Amino acid sequence: MIVHPKIEKYLENLVQDRTGLLEEMEHYAKENNVPIMDIVGMEALLQFLRLKQPKTILEIGAAIGYSAIRMALTLPQVTIVTIERDEKRYSDAVSFIKKADLEERIQVIFGDALDVLEDVKEKYSFDAIFIDAAKGQYQKFFTTSQQCLNENGMIISDNVLFRGLVASIEDAEKRHKNMVKKIDAYNEEIMNDPQFDTMILPIGDGIAISLKK
Repeated sequence: MIVHPKIEKYLENLVQDRTGLLEEMEHYAKENNVPIMDIVGMEALLQFLRLKQPKTILEIGAAIGYSAIRMALTLPQVTIVTIERDEKRYSDAVSFIKKADLEERIQVIFGDALDVLEDVKEKYSFDAIFIDAAKGQYQKFFTTSQQCLNENGMIISDNVLFRGLVASIEDAEKRHKNMVKKIDAYNEEIMNDPQFDTMILPIGDGIAISLKK
């Protein structure tokens, strides 16, 4: 845990309960081992977006559509394009978005983001981009997606502290070491990118906020 478990639990208890479809999706994700954003991290993301008030958002990593639905419900004026490469999760995302009656505002694209982004950047531009997909590809996602980011736009990256292991790579299990090194390299890159002002916050599993200069 990045934050002390008692503090994490305290913050979770302060958040209003999700009901209806959102509660159903949270249970589904837990039962089927689908990685969705943790409660505190999700609330932080939504607060950043309330402050920014984007009209268009690109999400890399739809999973079952949970984050996209939360963002759309929080920002009634926003339209979202979200990408998912896992066929089952893509199908689930389409189904849940239909249940939420948000099909007109959330477009789900099936495919590998690095392939799909080439087409997306030719057709769309975005006020905000949310990266929450394959961690080993974050650097490529950031570089490619920023080409369709509007002036003064924002890129948010989740899981950038990877359970705190970026601060002690030697403590990572052998199977995670390469991933942790890639995330550490990503953090170094975005913190030193002259085109962005970036801050990494120890919220959830680590959230990076990169504002385009």
